[in-house]
Amino acid sequence: MSKHSGITGGDRVAEALQAHGVTCLYTLCGGHVAPILAAAKARGMRIVDVRHEATAVFAADAAARRSGLPGVAVVTAGPGVSNTITALKNAQLAQSPLLLIGGAAPTALQGRGALQDIAQRPLVAPHVKHYRKVRRVADLAPAISEAFALARAGVPGPVFVECPVDLLYDEATIRDWYAQASPRGSSLAERAQRAYIRWHLARMFANNAHSATPTPNAVIPPEPVAAAVERAAQAIERSARPLLLVGSQALTAAEQAPQIAAAVVALGLPVYLSGMARGLLGRHHPRQLFHQRRKALREADCVILAGVPCDFRLDYGSHVRRGATLIAANRSAREARMNRRPDIAAIGDAGRFLQLLAARLSRWQANPAWLQTLAGRDAEREAEIATEAAVVGEHVNPLALFREIDRIASEHAVFVADGGDFVATAAYTLRPRGPLRWLDPGVFGTLGVGAGFAIGAAQGHANDELWLIWGDGACGFSLIEFDSLVRHGIPVIAVVGNDAGWTQIAREQVKMLGDDVGTVLARSDYEQVAAAFGAIGLHIRSMAELPATLARARDIAHSGKPVLINVWLAASAFREGSLSM
Repeated sequence: MSKHSGITGGDRVAEALQAHGVTCLYTLCGGHVAPILAAAKARGMRIVDVRHEATAVFAADAAARRSGLPGVAVVTAGPGVSNTITALKNAQLAQSPLLLIGGAAPTALQGRGALQDIAQRPLVAPHVKHYRKVRRVADLAPAISEAFALARAGVPGPVFVECPVDLLYDEATIRDWYAQASPRGSSLAERAQRAYIRWHLARMFANNAHSATPTPNAVIPPEPVAAAVERAAQAIERSARPLLLVGSQALTAAEQAPQIAAAVVALGLPVYLSGMARGLLGRHHPRQLFHQRRKALREADCVILAGVPCDFRLDYGSHVRRGATLIAANRSAREARMNRRPDIAAIGDAGRFLQLLAARLSRWQANPAWLQTLAGRDAEREAEIATEAAVVGEHVNPLALFREIDRIASEHAVFVADGGDFVATAAYTLRPRGPLRWLDPGVFGTLGVGAGFAIGAAQGHANDELWLIWGDGACGFSLIEFDSLVRHGIPVIAVVGNDAGWTQIAREQVKMLGDDVGTVLARSDYEQVAAAFGAIGLHIRSMAELPATLARARDIAHSGKPVLINVWLAASAFREGSLSM
């Protein structure tokens, strides 16, 4: 194609993105989408190019979780799109709003063997809220506007917009390209083909000159029914041992995090926080519990699940005893009733439900004996963990490692978690400093989110101290992205827990099957890989090296450079019997 002139379809897409407040696109380049990237850059948007398309989607996912606004990834056609499927499904199950713009073969050549041409809809549609295939240039901007509204409405999730390459360049270039590709003979078939191309081009560019950038659509969070809030309040007033569980979905309206936190504090209920809700009350709030959740659930006489489904994490609802009053606040009626029908279903935004409930129960107070029982149990478990953390072995005790990280990490720290056993241990010992400062994959349990989440979590948060907690197995999925972190100046502190294995799997597999097949790794020099990309690589092989090396890593990150610390872990039985199904 010749160098384009005039307004392009890529300009239409970029104008719509800009109108929706987009400041950053995550991408891996490709000819099918190059006009979008060039037009976005020309309008001042930051283009963060990475080394795998899944990373681009993971980054958009993380940016969305922290802001509440859809993150945007742009990938090329065919393999570019197919490489995103795991990341899309992870976002769908985590109810994370994002927009994925995918390229496609030219409209008139689809199904005819064009470069990177596949049927993308059957591949992608099951993993997104909506799939939109654009067929006219004039529809590009409206499709983007529709996608932004759909991604946030109701239960949030990813939306896909397919933009064929011949909609993205300027009209003169595309008409010239089709003219050169048209047959020049005078046979009936050749004349018919030329007529079809003229009709096809007229349809593609119809009303293009009059296309206007749409105004962003307001998205109003679904309000819980007042009667359900009242019934929930009455159930809590009658209870002696109420318990609150708050999950990621309660933080869907991320900008409301301070108000949601204030509501949870005002309720005064003992509370467990999970997912993006971790850190909602800060590090040390007396009502927040960290341990023995299953036991507490089986003793509680009233359980409120705010944005928490009864999936495998609650043993499909069996953790809540049958005699308890179960209250489910959830944007999804299906999820609220999954596996265990609640006594009270408050369908709507879970964060808003908590605010309404707190206002209704402004004079209610929890039973002090119940609070004391749970707090005492939590303190006992903390003492046990402290004892285990004090055990010294040949290499680094993982509990001691995380206690040291928790001690020195900034009050502006953000923790990105990517791994199995190593990350699950971190969840017991790291205390997020505030809401939206802990990012893990979510219910899909996806490995490989780490680098992408770190890239997306950094966008718009220059003052945060960014920690990537990486299992040695998980880091293999995206270690190449240290190239991206260096090129884009993202000063992450990556801590690789190197125990030379897929330990979460091996622990139960060896016990049950007597074989460690497929679970053994090497004590690889991951820090040298990071250094080869221009980052700083450090290693820790003993407890004696721990404090000074972590402090040095923080200094390096504060100077603006990413750093990877390869920590050789000692064997640990801390998480025996943790296999989930």
